[in-house]
Amino acid sequence: LAVANIYYAQPLLNLLAGSFGTSEGAVTVVVTVTQIGYAAGLFLLLPLGDLFENRKLTAVMLAVTAGALALAGSAPGLSVFLIASVVIGVTSVVAQILIPFGAHLTPEASRGRVMGRLNSGLLLGVLLARTLSSLVAAAWGWRAIFFISCGLMLVTAVALYRLLPARPPDHTAGYVTLMTSVAALVRDEPVLRQRSLRQGIVFAAFSAYWTSIAYELSRHHGFNQAEIGLFALVGAVGVTAAPVVGRLADRGADRYATGAALLLVPAALVLADLGSGSVILLGLAAILLDIGMTSNQILSQRAIYRLRPDARARLNTVYMGSAFLGGAAGSAIAGALQGSYGWSGATLFGASLAFTGFLLWAWKRV
Repeated sequence: LAVANIYYAQPLLNLLAGSFGTSEGAVTVVVTVTQIGYAAGLFLLLPLGDLFENRKLTAVMLAVTAGALALAGSAPGLSVFLIASVVIGVTSVVAQILIPFGAHLTPEASRGRVMGRLNSGLLLGVLLARTLSSLVAAAWGWRAIFFISCGLMLVTAVALYRLLPARPPDHTAGYVTLMTSVAALVRDEPVLRQRSLRQGIVFAAFSAYWTSIAYELSRHHGFNQAEIGLFALVGAVGVTAAPVVGRLADRGADRYATGAALLLVPAALVLADLGSGSVILLGLAAILLDIGMTSNQILSQRAIYRLRPDARARLNTVYMGSAFLGGAAGSAIAGALQGSYGWSGATLFGASLAFTGFLLWAWKRV
C-alpha cells in the first residue's frame, strides 16, 4: 500500500492536465518530482531506521504520507499537487524501512521466507498501482484514489503502531555519523557492492521492459489505456515465486539460485523480443522477468542483512538506492532506444545489460 502511492498518478496525467488546465507535457513533471522525492527519501530518510525506534518512525511517516495524499486529492492547481507529490515520494520509503525491520524480527532459519513475503507485497504495490488508479478514476474521478489511499495509510499507521513490537535502535551517535557510516559500508563490504551493482543492472533491464511495453501494446496490438493497465496484472503472477525463493535461500541454495535468477532476466527479455507478435508470449516474458527480478532481490537482501545486523537500514539504503538509480537509467535509455529502434531496441538493450549482471555473478559467485 505504501509503495503504490508513488505510481498512482502515472496513468492519470491526461486527467490531471484537463483538471488543472495545462498541457500533458507540462503535467509529466509529476512523475519526475515523485521519483526525485522517493530517491531523496531513500538516501536521507531510510537510514533513520537504524537511528529511531522503528514502530514510531513508520507510524509517523505513514501519517505524513496520509496528509500529503489528502493535499494531492484536494489540490486546486498543479503547483500544490507537485508539492504533495514530492512529500508522497519522500515518505513512501517507509516500505523500505519495514523490510529490514522484518529481518530484525525474524530468526535466521526463516528470514528468507519472510523476505519473500515482504517483497511480494512490495512488487504487488508497484505492479498493481497503475491498474487500480485507472479503474478508480474511471469510476469516481482522479481525486478519489488519493483520498482512498489517505484513509488506508491512516489505518495502516494505527495497525502497525498497535501490532509491531518496539525495537530500540542499535545506532545512537547521531544523524551525521549515521550518514557518514553509509559510505564506510560501501567501502568495507564487497558483498554489498556486488549485490547492489547487480540489482541496479537487473532493475534497469526490468524498467526497460515496463517502460516500453505500453507503447508496444498500443501501437502493434491495439490496446487501449484500460487494457494496458490490465496487462500489468499478468506480471503480478511472478510474485507467487517469492516465497519459494525465500525457502530456497533458507535451505542454503542462495548462491546458485542467484545465478538462475540473473540468467532468467535476459532470457525473459529475449523472449519478449522474439515474441513481440504475440500478447501471450509478451505476458509470459513479463512473468519470467518479474520472477527473475524479485528472486534476485529477495536473495540479495537476505545476503546483505547478514553482513551487519546493526546497520540493516543503511545497508538497504545502498542496495535500494542502487536499484532505483539503475531503474531510472534503464527507463530513460530504453525510451530513447525504442524511439529509434523500436521494441527490439529496448528489449535487446535490457537483455544484454541483464546478461552482464549474470556474468558478474559468474565471476564473483557472491
